[in-house]
Amino acid sequence: MTMLDLGRPQVRRPDGEGSVQVHLDDGLGIDAAKVFAVYGKGGIGKSTTSSNLSVAFSKLGKRVLQIGCDPKHDSTFTLTKRLAPTVIDVLESVDFHSEELRPEDFMFEGYNGVMCVEAGGPPAGTGCGGYVVGQTVKLLKEHHLLDDADIVIFDVLGDVVCGGFASPLQHAHRGLVVAANDFDSIFAMNRIASAIQAKSKNYEVRLGGVIANRSKATDEIDRFAEATGLRRLAHFPDLDAIRLSRLKKQTLFEMHGDPEVEAVQQEYLRLAQALIDGVEPCLATPMKDREIFDFLGFE
Repeated sequence: MTMLDLGRPQVRRPDGEGSVQVHLDDGLGIDAAKVFAVYGKGGIGKSTTSSNLSVAFSKLGKRVLQIGCDPKHDSTFTLTKRLAPTVIDVLESVDFHSEELRPEDFMFEGYNGVMCVEAGGPPAGTGCGGYVVGQTVKLLKEHHLLDDADIVIFDVLGDVVCGGFASPLQHAHRGLVVAANDFDSIFAMNRIASAIQAKSKNYEVRLGGVIANRSKATDEIDRFAEATGLRRLAHFPDLDAIRLSRLKKQTLFEMHGDPEVEAVQQEYLRLAQALIDGVEPCLATPMKDREIFDFLGFE
């Protein structure tokens, strides 16, 4: 299947036997843009990856919208140099009368023209992340803010694959997983791959591949990918400059003079171009928990 095939309507059915899922309004689709949902173990660098990938897309001439899906609302702060107010916060401020809001109340321009939205999330233990994602997309559509986007990136909370935080997959064309070369992040990647495949039965999303991050080597990722049918799309090493970029509230594309950083910039540009061109879906077979435990474990 190519990216051109992804616009074809599909019959909507319940998401898996016995599952309880968040179902979005059929009228809330993102029509024109290519949409990517970025997942991975908590703390693995999804926001760093998403923000730098957004800049890479923009450097290639694309109009980019990044949507942070985390109550911490820090997905876009290296792009905007601030913790932006969340969609839920601004909706609450007008008693959820969205017609009273202006785009500048919840969407902010970041580095190199990347547009940024922080969906936020419900207070802990009080609501569903799927509702937040749905309200964000609804608001963007009401204000026609998705019409001009070529690329939309959802940067999604941690390795949570419940119906709520899996809901960006109902909008996405490709699900991307960020992982390091270690047991915990590969274990999480396996579960996320399963979640993406579950959504792919009823929605357009397909598993695009894995982005190796914060890793000197990729041998365990590659071994697991070969065994399951996954694909490694890119590799970003464990450079101190990448850690410092977050502390400096900068994207890597704003850091100059370091050959290692410039090599990472080129890798992001290569990855962005590959995603624009269209990556074929991975026909992966995720492992059962016990299988992956034995596969990655040492005697």
